[in-house]
Amino acid sequence: MAADSEPESEVFEITDFTTASEWERFISKVEEVLNDWKLIGNSLGKPLEKGIFTSGTWEEKSDEISFADFKFSVTHHYLVQDSADKEGKDEVLEDVIPQSMQDLLCMNNDFPPRAHCLVRWYGLREFVVIAPAANHDAVLSESKCNLLLSSVSIALGNTGCQVPLFVQIHHKWRRMYVGECQGHGVRTDFEMVHLRKVPNQYTHLSGLLDIFKSKIGCPLTPLPPVSIAIRFTYVLQDWQQYFWPQQPPDIDALVGGEVGGLEFGKLPFGACEDPISELHLATTWPHLTEGIIVDNDVYSDLDPIQAPHWSVRVRKADNPQCLLGDFVTEFFKICRRKESTDEILGRSTFEEEGREIADITHALSKLTEPAPVPIHKLSVSNMVHTAKKKIRKHRGVEESPLNNDVLNTILLFLFPDAASEKPLDGSSSTDSNNPLSESEEYNLYNQFKSAPSDSLTYKLALCLCMINFYHGGLKGVAHLWQEFVLEMRFRWENNFLIPGLTSGPPDLRCCLLHQKLQMLNCCIERKKARDEGRKTNTSEVYPGDTGKAGDQLGPDNLKDMDKEKGEVGKSWDSWSDSEEEFFECLSDTEELKGNGQESGKKGGPKEVASLKPEGRLHQHGKLTLLHNGEPLYIPVTQEPAPMTEDLLEEQSEVLAKLGTSAEGAHLRARMQSACLLSDMESFKAANPGCFLEDFVRWYSPRDYIEEEVVDEKGNMVLKGELSARMKIPSNMWVEAWETAKPIPARRQRRLFDDTREAEKVLHYLAVQKPADLARHLLPCVIHAAVLKVKEEENLENISSVKKIIKQIITHSSKVLHFPNPEDKKLEEIIHQITNVEAIIARARSLKAKFGTEKCEQEEEKEDLERFVSCLLEQPEVLVVGAGRGHAGKIIHKLFVNAQRAAAVAPPEEELKRMGSPEERRHNSVSDFPPPAGRELILRTTVPRPAPYSRALPQRMYSVLTKEDFRLAGAFSSDTTFF
Repeated sequence: MAADSEPESEVFEITDFTTASEWERFISKVEEVLNDWKLIGNSLGKPLEKGIFTSGTWEEKSDEISFADFKFSVTHHYLVQDSADKEGKDEVLEDVIPQSMQDLLCMNNDFPPRAHCLVRWYGLREFVVIAPAANHDAVLSESKCNLLLSSVSIALGNTGCQVPLFVQIHHKWRRMYVGECQGHGVRTDFEMVHLRKVPNQYTHLSGLLDIFKSKIGCPLTPLPPVSIAIRFTYVLQDWQQYFWPQQPPDIDALVGGEVGGLEFGKLPFGACEDPISELHLATTWPHLTEGIIVDNDVYSDLDPIQAPHWSVRVRKADNPQCLLGDFVTEFFKICRRKESTDEILGRSTFEEEGREIADITHALSKLTEPAPVPIHKLSVSNMVHTAKKKIRKHRGVEESPLNNDVLNTILLFLFPDAASEKPLDGSSSTDSNNPLSESEEYNLYNQFKSAPSDSLTYKLALCLCMINFYHGGLKGVAHLWQEFVLEMRFRWENNFLIPGLTSGPPDLRCCLLHQKLQMLNCCIERKKARDEGRKTNTSEVYPGDTGKAGDQLGPDNLKDMDKEKGEVGKSWDSWSDSEEEFFECLSDTEELKGNGQESGKKGGPKEVASLKPEGRLHQHGKLTLLHNGEPLYIPVTQEPAPMTEDLLEEQSEVLAKLGTSAEGAHLRARMQSACLLSDMESFKAANPGCFLEDFVRWYSPRDYIEEEVVDEKGNMVLKGELSARMKIPSNMWVEAWETAKPIPARRQRRLFDDTREAEKVLHYLAVQKPADLARHLLPCVIHAAVLKVKEEENLENISSVKKIIKQIITHSSKVLHFPNPEDKKLEEIIHQITNVEAIIARARSLKAKFGTEKCEQEEEKEDLERFVSCLLEQPEVLVVGAGRGHAGKIIHKLFVNAQRAAAVAPPEEELKRMGSPEERRHNSVSDFPPPAGRELILRTTVPRPAPYSRALPQRMYSVLTKEDFRLAGAFSSDTTFF
């Protein structure tokens, strides 16, 4: 009892030797994974179809386990098969050997062009690999390898798994695997040998047969015949340069300015180097039996020309240099630059000439100096060279980033109207009958938020790309941009419309820079119309009286859609340029003030009759004023101010900041009703004695509700009234109508101050850094690159490329619609475009090499073109007719030419070699270089280890290359009594 009451500390520790060791835990983890993946029992699928390893879908599952603190990854690789194939999974078939053992003998998928190395070596459709989890880890010692292999063996035995289980040993680059597969009373051991230097006796078939037979150790005296499959691979590296058709662009011609301006609108295309580096010809003898052929160290029957199967694959050059890809990439790099135009070209470039001697005393004299007469004749020489003069003055002519010839060529390309004696008057819009306009390609700008492919912005993007790539890089870009900005100011000051822009308000579907240029064009249009109107105007003539429509500047989008299109036009003939002309007409405003308000409220007293109608456009159909029966006239109204997306955003921010208070809401409504007020004033001026109801009938007919009623005399008459929303107390429309005075549009304050807006645009352009500019124009450059790729693809007609181009367009339209796309996403788009360019270049390279254009027979040409397109899209292509087919003969000739070029053989030898078939066969060995790779598969079915054991499949794969020799054997044995 005393002992029981003693403290616990005196109890001795008991070591339990029945607890699991690390090794046992590892085995149980392997078993657990196999159970989780349901790899227990045998599952027999249907026999493997030919080519299924390449065309079928491979999947893999992974898990991680550890042996003590060493981590392993377990991966299950399997060919996806129909569920019907696995119906027999639950039936336990005692006598049937595992599926993987049967696959060892299947000849339908020897030498698959693209597969896991274990699939190529053993022909398995399903297997599990245990490999060190970290790339740098490796199982190197023999004892550890044996420990792992015994673990695998125990796990397979315990679970009844019939899927082969491999362990990766040695360094990963060696791809060394050992493994095992167990069935009912049968086992296959997977073994491997990997050497750098091959022993001479194993370089041919007879030596390898000796290894195979000795390894099997078959006790039977007449050995069953060994089935053999052989593949020799020949590599053609010397393609000979004249086969590559791509000519690099003639940079000297471009620099010299000899090329026409249109060259600046074209993007380069193609690979600078041959995008196909090697051609691999695999000659295969798929079903040979031992004894049929001789292949030893003295003599070989294996002549590639005689091989029954030829297949070809091409090795693509790693990242070939592609012109279009480089072009776009170099332009994209500008986006990351931080310098401003001033910093790139030197601070002096924007200084006024003679700034050093300028004095404050000259400030007022500038105002009194007569204004210079505008030069109406546009020419490249007098148009934009002030910046050049400044640069020349400070740095010397030879240092100017762009030489005169190149600059003139670009400016003529951008501004074709500068070449003519007289600038193009009228609308600067592009030809509306352009057949391109409706096409899908033309409308890509809408998806990419770039600019139409015939617009100035688009051309500018291409020119800047060209300058950046060929003519001075970033400095050249800054120089051209500076010249462009000066040209914009010149056009604004001299009323010359900018070419290559559609008329009308800025198109919000385009990039911001394009919108800004359109905005500037709107300003020029307004200013030009006013200046012309002032010249022809006489004070006595009213535009409303003449009925002249004037320059119709586009639809007024605030008017209701019910109105006719013709009612929207305006006359600007009597508008003047200066801000002072847009006065409130104070001389007679006092008199009109009362009249206007009275006419709105009381229905027009006698004084209204004395008011002269002003600013009439034309009569509105049959409508008359409700109170005096006078015809209702449509007034000349002001256009609403056009806006670019940044201005709209700015305005919406201002309106949002006003808040939800009553005062804020009122102020917001006032700000938004400026256009409405202007239209009301014009309407009052054109229709003296009118009422709000009259205005609503014209401006928003849906807000004037008419219904038939019976009057006192019993007649049906139309009675109209304002809609419910117009009757809301303190309605903005009612307020605006009461404050509106009868002032025609020409005497109102401008809704759109073109002078101020133009200066804002010009300032915006002037302060753009090259990086900002590149960001604005990158969508245009990507748009141009996609069009170029589409155009080139149409010539080649490659179906896979069509799909990729569609993907690029979808991807780009998502990315480019954001205001500031991520650099990574933009790089992805450029990379995709470069990939497509490389594919098209490869197609052209192969067509040139195989001479598809030289075929005289149409059938042969079609076969060759099909063969070339398969080479691009498939990992390996079977040559129809092997060496005797049309493609085979061309490949043979390519090898012969390469061999002759290497040996520098005299031309007479060609004639001799191309003589009779017997002679050709005799000399054909020298037509090909020594094979770069020799692959052999030896198979047989023999009883092991005793004569009375079951006959089981045996297989050995051998590959011999210049620096590598590998044997991969799968040897099965009957374990029933052993």
